[in-house]
Amino acid sequence: MSGGEERIGGASERRVKTSPLVELLAELRSVVLAHATDALGRARLAHYEAVGTATSRRRLSNLLAIVTRCLLERDLGPITVFAEAVAEDRYAAGFDIAEVQVAFNVLEEAIWRVVLPRLPVEQLADAAGLTGTILGAGKDTLARTWVSLATRHHAPSLDLAALFEGAGA
Repeated sequence: MSGGEERIGGASERRVKTSPLVELLAELRSVVLAHATDALGRARLAHYEAVGTATSRRRLSNLLAIVTRCLLERDLGPITVFAEAVAEDRYAAGFDIAEVQVAFNVLEEAIWRVVLPRLPVEQLADAAGLTGTILGAGKDTLARTWVSLATRHHAPSLDLAALFEGAGA
């Protein structure tokens, strides 16, 4: 194996590639989570306020773990599976899709503010691209799953008829 690569065990052993981004995410995990949790609290989202700060932080921690796993494995599969499950759970709990999208956004912003500035300048583009790609894939899967669920039931938050009322004019 080349430098920076290791194997993780399990039924299907996978090569993983450590990187300064992954190392900083691990080192600064608590700071990233504090920033993201604070930002989520400032957003004053009804369902996240109802579940409380500890639950919100745990959920953000789970999302950060998935992002880190995707970085290590260079695989978007884990974020896709995670986002589908989150969409199903939050949809059933009555969350608005915008609330859940904000949770993904605050984690990305926290990574940008806390972790990326500590990377060497020549690694910024790659790190920002990887972070954005992983969380973007998660948000895309979240939205597609949400719309799929909403089409099975009438969802007022996704009623777009008002946008098209003047389209015939």
